[in-house]
Amino acid sequence: MRQVAVIEDAAAAEASLDPLRTRLLHELVEPLSAAALGQRLGLPRQKVNYHLRTLEEHGLVELAEERRRGNVVERVMRATAQSYLISPAALATLRPDPRRSPDRLSAAWLLALAGRLVEDVGALITGAVRENRSLATFALDGEVRFASAADRAAFVEELSAAALGLASKYHHDDAPHGRTFRLVVAVHPSTTSRADRAALEKE
Repeated sequence: MRQVAVIEDAAAAEASLDPLRTRLLHELVEPLSAAALGQRLGLPRQKVNYHLRTLEEHGLVELAEERRRGNVVERVMRATAQSYLISPAALATLRPDPRRSPDRLSAAWLLALAGRLVEDVGALITGAVRENRSLATFALDGEVRFASAADRAAFVEELSAAALGLASKYHHDDAPHGRTFRLVVAVHPSTTSRADRAALEKE
């Protein structure tokens, strides 16, 4: 079972967003039969089976094993991943495009970049799983508390200069066996602090 699966197909995304199917995916982190799921959720086995078939058609659940109980073969299903993320690719022409408004201080551009990041990494994960190979990625995540808006602006400028300097140092157009990596750096208000949220609402 994968840790995260990125849903790139619109029909699969629609299937996963049904509240009952979302609950089934949550329960199927451990393998269960339709009968066991129905008992756990208080639903008829036939209704559970219907939704399981839909999820299976879209590759969101898979057969874990078959158990024979008398004259009946019981199918035990499991989710194909512990969690799912819907890619902007599932929205086709509605997905955000960073090229439309390349303003580095715009929240809309940040969202477009984040959407492209999900779409790109999702496609890379799908390809890596299909080819049974590892995927080289790296990410940083942290928080900085600024004393003022001026400090925040100065930080952004210094961070931009440092990132561009490193990119210039290690970028080689003429490397015959090189591989291009995308670099995304983002700074946005944290949503983890109640005090910070209250301050943000006043800005």
